[in-house]
Amino acid sequence: MKITADALLFDNDGTLISSLESVSRCWTRWAKEYGVTEQEFARIQLHGRPAAEIVADLLPADRVPEAVARIEHLEVEDVAGGVVALPGTLALLEGLPAERWAVVTSATARLAEARLDAAGIRTKTLIAADDISRGKPDPEPFLLAAERLGVDPARCVVFEDAPAGLAAGRAAGMLTVALTTTHRAEELSADVVVSTLAEVSAQATDGSLEITIAE
Repeated sequence: MKITADALLFDNDGTLISSLESVSRCWTRWAKEYGVTEQEFARIQLHGRPAAEIVADLLPADRVPEAVARIEHLEVEDVAGGVVALPGTLALLEGLPAERWAVVTSATARLAEARLDAAGIRTKTLIAADDISRGKPDPEPFLLAAERLGVDPARCVVFEDAPAGLAAGRAAGMLTVALTTTHRAEELSADVVVSTLAEVSAQATDGSLEITIAE
């Protein structure tokens, strides 16, 4: 399968990298510190959402700023040894012109940069929780990425592993590619579904990208 696009927009955790072990450790510790039960966690959507939104669902408003700072601190401190690039990530990114792709993450810039650095990934354009007022599933993060890259949103391809991120990509009018790294295929609504980025390759042509997806 071949797709022509002007830019590729990648979620980070679960798409480019895996930090599941780190995330589990840090949020478990955070929950114990703040008296949040497993049942309370179970009732909210965690993956693919900014930490500030998750914390706001769990704690009173006056406790949110300090609690958000705490989970960010725990996760940044836990990056070493807790983050790895997923299959196909480095090979795909190495072949892309820097001005043709962006990382669009629900993490803060500080945390996203720490995780990307740990996985050996350098990006020219990063859209993080600090840059937006509404997180995924709102389309704002992806629309901002398209704007920063100077491309038409309709000419972008979104790579995501979470339902919230895929919903954001669709709402932005972009073609969506789902990865089954954290969710089953039947849980993901996307134009294309792949296992990992190892099934995706891309080649720069005259002002655009030709993406090939193995079937």
